[in-house]
Amino acid sequence: MVREVLEHLLTRTDGVYVDATLGGGGHAEAILERLDKNGKLIGLDADVDAIKSAGERLKGYGDRVTLVNENFKNLRAALTAPGVKEVSGVLFDLGVSSFQLDEASKGFSFRADERLDMRMNRSQALDAQAVVNTYDEQRLIEIIKFYGEERNAKRIARAIMHVREKQKIETTGQLADVVEAVTGNRFRTKSLARVFQAIRIEVNNELEHLQQALLEAVETVERNGRIVVISYHSLEDRIVKQMFKTESATTIPSAHKLVPDTRVSPRLSVVTKKPVVPTDIEQAENPRARSAKMRAAEKL
Repeated sequence: MVREVLEHLLTRTDGVYVDATLGGGGHAEAILERLDKNGKLIGLDADVDAIKSAGERLKGYGDRVTLVNENFKNLRAALTAPGVKEVSGVLFDLGVSSFQLDEASKGFSFRADERLDMRMNRSQALDAQAVVNTYDEQRLIEIIKFYGEERNAKRIARAIMHVREKQKIETTGQLADVVEAVTGNRFRTKSLARVFQAIRIEVNNELEHLQQALLEAVETVERNGRIVVISYHSLEDRIVKQMFKTESATTIPSAHKLVPDTRVSPRLSVVTKKPVVPTDIEQAENPRARSAKMRAAEKL
């Protein structure tokens, strides 16, 4: 959704923009191409390998680019090194990036048999192996049901517990086999995607970090600047939608019918009344974009 991102994010060509989910650097490069010689980009990523890869891709832009190995939950702190207090826009392209999915050693994908990992920041202790092999059954059910919205959560959690009594589940292939044994071939791909998503969200604490990052973005973006978010599942989209709604509200409803609503000054104006979705052409060319929903808001 590069065209849609640029259309909704860029309000001035000489501004400072943040790509808070740098990944392979595709969006960052597209933003830089649209900016003039005074425009700058700051790229954040918790994955140091992504920083290195994007750095190679963007090196031709010289000092107009600053890359920071940091989780977007620490957005404001990440801007202290380049000495930036306000930015013209912030982009979040959520979830796991194509850069991470295509790198076998990251252990994000069920399409290859690799070590279960799923850490966006490889220096943290908690990984997917720890979740799958040490969490109790009830916690696994909660994670798979809530983060994955998987209807077979209870059966899958029980199957994981049964298998790990005999051997440790160490690879994506082993975990995929457990899920497939429960769901069968008919629902295999969708259930695998949901289970892997759920574990990845738990490992990286993604939903809590998103809430924190969005609030920091509101504080950081200048007047008339934009916040653009691309989400890939309902849990993320719900957080973004609710946050934009709260920050654009002009009143706080009263809890009692005899007490009037409290008037407040909104900090945002919602630009996209409905989420923007990929065109049919893009979905055909890039199947990973099929579930994407983009929302944008402007700082008042």
